[in-house]
Amino acid sequence: MTEQTNSLTSRRDFIKTTGTVAAVSALAGVAIPRVHAAGNEEIRVVLVGCGGRGTGAAGNALSVQNRGPIKLVAMADAFQDKLNSSFDTLNKDFSAKMDVPQDRRFVGFDGYKKAMDCLRPGDIVILTTPLAFRGLHFKYAIDKNLNVFMEKPLTADGPSTRRMLQYAEESVQKNLKVGVGLMSRHSRGMQELHKRVQDGQIGEIILMRCYRMAGPLANCFVPKKPANMTDVEYQIRNFHAFIWASGGMFNDFYIHHVDHSCWMKNAWPIKAQALGGRHYRGNMVDQNLDTYSVEYTYADGATLLMDGRCIVGCADIYNSAAHGSKGMAVMAANGDCGGPQKIFSSQHQTKKGLKWEAKNNPNPYQNEWDDLIDAIRQDKKYNEAQYGAFASNACNLGRLAAHTGQIVTWEEALNHEHEMAPNIGDLELGPGPLPSDANGKYPVPMPGITTKREYDSVRT
Repeated sequence: MTEQTNSLTSRRDFIKTTGTVAAVSALAGVAIPRVHAAGNEEIRVVLVGCGGRGTGAAGNALSVQNRGPIKLVAMADAFQDKLNSSFDTLNKDFSAKMDVPQDRRFVGFDGYKKAMDCLRPGDIVILTTPLAFRGLHFKYAIDKNLNVFMEKPLTADGPSTRRMLQYAEESVQKNLKVGVGLMSRHSRGMQELHKRVQDGQIGEIILMRCYRMAGPLANCFVPKKPANMTDVEYQIRNFHAFIWASGGMFNDFYIHHVDHSCWMKNAWPIKAQALGGRHYRGNMVDQNLDTYSVEYTYADGATLLMDGRCIVGCADIYNSAAHGSKGMAVMAANGDCGGPQKIFSSQHQTKKGLKWEAKNNPNPYQNEWDDLIDAIRQDKKYNEAQYGAFASNACNLGRLAAHTGQIVTWEEALNHEHEMAPNIGDLELGPGPLPSDANGKYPVPMPGITTKREYDSVRT
């Protein structure tokens, strides 16, 4: 559970206890050339997935300071308008670090290959498409010996998680540097809090509480598909609304709190039970629930409560806390990892009981890029793919418990055999992986009816 996974032994031991992962091919002695290590050679970057997150990640990459030259040299997206908008935004602020002529702006589902083919071993690809494509693109990057930054979440089902763990192992064997967009782990305040929690300053963690409650999130609730748009285009442009494309609202937005709680605990949950419901839906046809309340249990009996709500007019609560036998900690005072992080001597947040407060909390989105480039330049071990896959499985576990109304174990989520979007590499702008009914509506979770078979209710 360290920030960068360095131990193959610990990783293999953990996988043995949580599910079977196919063995990777022998890669002994296979490592990328250290073309950028401890030098001033230009690092080339390509962006695959030109939405808001991809544009932001590329901006962070080009904002890295005092770590040698870096340049964006190619871009790819399924849709021309997304690519154009991203290019214009980046070119406005980073024109000196942009070298993306028209013939290196690739549109279409095969654009990821064309963009990555513009790089040399040791350069960086940014993978920020909807998660359904993450494994496909990550595997191509590994084969090309590229360092990777990929956005969370990484997977939405058991088969893709198991493959992602296999790819993570392969990328470690090749000495590739891999960053995952779980920026809480790069919050300097949260890093300091983690050290203090491990030192026992709040005792043994007994309970963690996480809340993300606000109005509707981006494209989570959507009306019927316009007549002039194909199924695939509609579902990808509104990927938060469809579980195959994003893991739904639960995976895509709640993963930060789930992940940093597991980090503080230094463990992943062994099971989950949950509640969830849909309210005031009107003409919305997405697959999300409006409310989620998941109770995760750890091997030692500790509990993590993850509550999410997307309803206008209700109290907005967006924070997380950990309660221990000797006190409590504020993990996120606001947002996904906003500070200041704090430790109190009791279970109450009082001035008298305040024992420590974080003072240094620069932008964690920029921190994760500074850390990745440092690792490349200095050839340090740095690979976040495994814990990115485990954090995604933890979200799959919670979502599956809510959508089925059953108690679900870690192993059941990880080893589930149903795949949301098989043959994703063959996808074209036509019918989507999830067909609608005659009224333009999509299958929704039916707790108690689809028991431990959530995937049957979201894909026919």
